Amino acid sequence: MATGQLALTVLMGVFLIAVAAWLSRVEDWRSYAPLSGGGGYGRETGTAHEEKPAGLIRWLTTVDHKDIGILYGLYGTIAFIWGGLAVLLMRVELASPAQDVIEMSFYNGLLTSHGITMLFLFATPIIAAFSNYFIPLLIGADDMAFPRINAIAFWLLPPAAVLIWAGFFLDPLTGGQIQAAQTSWTMYTPLSAEQANPGVDLMLLGLHLSGVSATMGAINFIVTIFTERNNKVNWANLDIFSWTILTQSGLILFAFPLLGSALIMLLLDRNFATTFFTVGGGSPILWQHLFWFFGHPEVYILVLPPMGMVSYILPKFAGRKLFGFKFVVYSTLAIGVLSFGVWAHHMFSTGIDPRLRASFMAVSLAIAIPSAVKTFNWITTLWNGKLRMTAPMLFCIGFISNFIIGGVTGVFLAAVPVDLVLHDTYYVVGHFHYIVMGVIAFGVFAAVYYWFPIYTGRMYQRTLAKWHFWLVMVGTNLTFFGMLILGYLGMPRRYATYDFNPAITPMQAITALHQLATLGAFILAIGMAIFVWNIVMSWIEGPIVEDGDPWSLKETNQHGHEWHWHENRVNRSIVAADGGEEEVATDGGEDE
Repeated sequence: MATGQLALTVLMGVFLIAVAAWLSRVEDWRSYAPLSGGGGYGRETGTAHEEKPAGLIRWLTTVDHKDIGILYGLYGTIAFIWGGLAVLLMRVELASPAQDVIEMSFYNGLLTSHGITMLFLFATPIIAAFSNYFIPLLIGADDMAFPRINAIAFWLLPPAAVLIWAGFFLDPLTGGQIQAAQTSWTMYTPLSAEQANPGVDLMLLGLHLSGVSATMGAINFIVTIFTERNNKVNWANLDIFSWTILTQSGLILFAFPLLGSALIMLLLDRNFATTFFTVGGGSPILWQHLFWFFGHPEVYILVLPPMGMVSYILPKFAGRKLFGFKFVVYSTLAIGVLSFGVWAHHMFSTGIDPRLRASFMAVSLAIAIPSAVKTFNWITTLWNGKLRMTAPMLFCIGFISNFIIGGVTGVFLAAVPVDLVLHDTYYVVGHFHYIVMGVIAFGVFAAVYYWFPIYTGRMYQRTLAKWHFWLVMVGTNLTFFGMLILGYLGMPRRYATYDFNPAITPMQAITALHQLATLGAFILAIGMAIFVWNIVMSWIEGPIVEDGDPWSLKETNQHGHEWHWHENRVNRSIVAADGGEEEVATDGGEDE
């Protein structure tokens, strides 16, 4: 088994060296053309592409930020479907107390895969989909500062997903010698260090690769926003979405390299008998410190951009500009700084020094202040506004209501006495999923519908979009509020089966709440099926948007840079259709 693990590690090392050798061939990192030879691209203007190759070659060789944004979106959607199917299987198993449907080892594999997939293969890339497509448009740039690095960052992700999911495919092929990792997404040691399963090594290598991808993307966004802004875009009028992406990129720059280092240390423990995290000679608690120093900022890495999306989209349909713009920016920066000072509140029950627990409790409670500032600004923006209940607006309002529940339940976990009672119960699962599903995903849905006319040139089916909203709103609250109550009743998380002493909690109540959560999960799945159907069919055959202002944003003087770019594109296509000469413009710059 050890020989197999060593062979896999060597194989991955060779792969990384091959990637480094390929990167060394790239001569001009700021060039817009693919590798030498041009790859079929049209004449370079120095600022834009005039034409692109057709078909699959376009998508394999593109360095256009809009194409790469769409690739990120497709990738994130596939990962979301994988993670969603995994959790549906788990919810079916949990609908009854005994083991009925799947093996416990398979349940543990699904548990691990669901968490890692949703956080690293869905949430991070789906945010990159929007930031890649729209940041250059919003700041008036031609493209990202390093278009090739942008493309490389994306193409590191497919092999990362293959490595993370590999255990599921290799299990039947190897007769169970290589299984899916069963460490949970936190990979706590000594379990993850001692589990003799090469699938764990594959998962760690895939996770490391996704971290490299995220770090490369973050550097690119920071450089782009600092150096590629149009002269008319200064720090005072930089849009709120770009502010949140800039803050998120700064967090990634500090958090992900630390996770990468910890993963390498864990691989060394597993394959070369080092003792960083072992019980004898090392410290399993060290892993928790390193992991959560990354892990809690990761929550804000994922939630800040959706906050920026809602702060950007909500005023468009409230008929008013964002209330207290400067305070929303300051609260974004404050959350970014404070997020690195709260990691130990995940470790209150590990026996760390009580004085440390008190200080981390104080910082964890303090981070609620900038979060509340944002919430009050959103509500005040809605106050006395001329609300238009479009699908993006519905998802923004759903985002705020779910964020209030997810945020308030998080305050209880920041308090040491309450956390010691609720630690590792379903309460934590419910709180966390209110943020991940009820907040991050709702912000993404709002952005998908709001910008749909730009990246497809068509309009979605509005009735299906509202069905999507109401189903996921009901499904989210049914599933995760049920989990909050389960946690209060003492139901521990991560178990495939459960049994309770009736003197503590009636078994019927626990089973009924689990079945309620399972019902909510299936309502969520129906809503998501409608969403995917709507997006695909509308993209193919939806009505073409010929209006440069489909949301009537000019009426409230909120016609942003990206819609200005869209309007110019529509006007150019009309001129070309009339037989006029089409003007070649930069991607994000103004062509007037």
